[in-house]
Amino acid sequence: MAGDPRGSARLALGVDFGTESGRVLVLDLVSGAELASSEVRYPHGVIDTELETGERLPTDWALQDPSDYLEVLRRGIPEALARADVPGDAVVGIGIDVTSCTVLPVTADGTPLSTLEQWRHRPHAWTKLWKHHAAQRHADRLNEVALERGEPFLARYGGRISSEWYFPKLIQLWEEDRQVYDAASAFIEATDWIVWQLCGSQVRAACSAGYKACWSASEGLPSREYFDAAFPGFPDPAAKLGTSFAAPGTRAGTLVPALAAELGLHPGAAVAVGNVDSFVSVPGAGVEEPGVLVMVIGTSICDMVVDPDEVRMPGITGVVQDGILAGLYGYEAGQPAVGDMFAWYVDRLIAPGESPERRQRHYEELEAAASKVPPGAGGLVALDWWNGNRSVLADADLSGVLAGLSLSTTREQIYRALFESVAFGTRRIVDNFVEHGLGLGKIVACGGIAEKSPLLMQLVADATGLEVSIPDATQVPARGAALFGAVAAGSAAGGFDDVASAVAALRPSESRHYRPDAVTSQALGAAYDVYRQLHDLLGRDRVDVLHELKQLRRAASGTGGSGAT
Repeated sequence: MAGDPRGSARLALGVDFGTESGRVLVLDLVSGAELASSEVRYPHGVIDTELETGERLPTDWALQDPSDYLEVLRRGIPEALARADVPGDAVVGIGIDVTSCTVLPVTADGTPLSTLEQWRHRPHAWTKLWKHHAAQRHADRLNEVALERGEPFLARYGGRISSEWYFPKLIQLWEEDRQVYDAASAFIEATDWIVWQLCGSQVRAACSAGYKACWSASEGLPSREYFDAAFPGFPDPAAKLGTSFAAPGTRAGTLVPALAAELGLHPGAAVAVGNVDSFVSVPGAGVEEPGVLVMVIGTSICDMVVDPDEVRMPGITGVVQDGILAGLYGYEAGQPAVGDMFAWYVDRLIAPGESPERRQRHYEELEAAASKVPPGAGGLVALDWWNGNRSVLADADLSGVLAGLSLSTTREQIYRALFESVAFGTRRIVDNFVEHGLGLGKIVACGGIAEKSPLLMQLVADATGLEVSIPDATQVPARGAALFGAVAAGSAAGGFDDVASAVAALRPSESRHYRPDAVTSQALGAAYDVYRQLHDLLGRDRVDVLHELKQLRRAASGTGGSGAT
């Protein structure tokens, strides 16, 4: 970097936007050290009961306020730089990742409709979070018509479109609030919108489009005829999405000068194309080879595998060429209720109304007690569907099940059953990959729960029979985002020319290993057999039972299925 006013320091920022908060990481591009991080809780959190204007939200809605994302940038970046005690001018690149599919309607200049007075009271004008599941009916119809027509794109997504994805959410908006739909110039992934704010240009990410909008570089979007057959009159599917998408690591632009000054950064800092939190975690964890399952564990779990070959198998949420790493096919699966499920048990049933500090102690006490419960001792098996099922059933209308309760059941036995259900769900996903030819020899797990819960990590190892390792990195998604920011900067500016070079130079070491215990694995195997029977019975053979229960809940809420006004 001779002659560069930023001097010899080489830094990148990774900003990881999760479900409840955003995290900023300062990464040293010479040593790979994580110099400092900051976390900013979203002031508005997850909006799932009512808008601040008083409008009640129907069942299965989950919204966010896009101003929260800007708050993360404005507070989190200066705070992280101050903690690292480094000059902002040393930052050569910025990468971001966001939960997906999280989408919002905006005007032509990128203004979110929810920030405009005439639309603020309309639920459909707000950002729909990834776990907004109120578009299940639209996903079901898209699946039904795709199967009837033999649409070839469906095989890339395990045979089912999810209600979490782009088009179910967009079509729900189109059907239920046409005025908001017409007012929106674009319906855009939050990751792309944040990049737009950073560099002043709208650049859509190929990663999000490939996994969440059924787009591929070779085939484009599903046809207009398909969408019209499913929802007659639905406009051109590209109208709100666009047709041009940039690969991960591409430079979207450089920082807007005014924002650079506000954040204390150099205006020449490169901004990478937006990405998805789970996918950036693969290079962030130092993984670039086939045969490794990367688990990102937090509110939910996302599971990723890369492979040189494409296998269009059922039970995954997508396989996209170059979707995670260049030159490889990236596979995605996952579980949509993990941290959320544990929080439901503690916050609602064990410690309602208590302080965050006291609730945290309950988590620790329950895990310690559950660790002492032998496998199968409680006679309980849970189905981990508190927020529906992502893999391998792809059905958001499924709900949680706890079987085997008796008058002697203890709270720690229930808590352990919830932990085991996550491990069993992971095994079901692993089995599905292996059954379809993708051999797996190891699991790399990251995220807050992976770092804090030895019980869950050991259960995953025991249930799957695979060793689980934890990277020695505090913020793996943010680290991965920072690597893409460094690639966007390029080697001439002190970054890297490709992700492989960045991973090779900055791969984190492994801090902990969990190896399967033969005795525990055998005992868990018996419980897993029961889990599989219940999984197939209630998730396939008699799926109507849980679907009818979901419909009863919707009817009892008195809000129906629409957020239109």
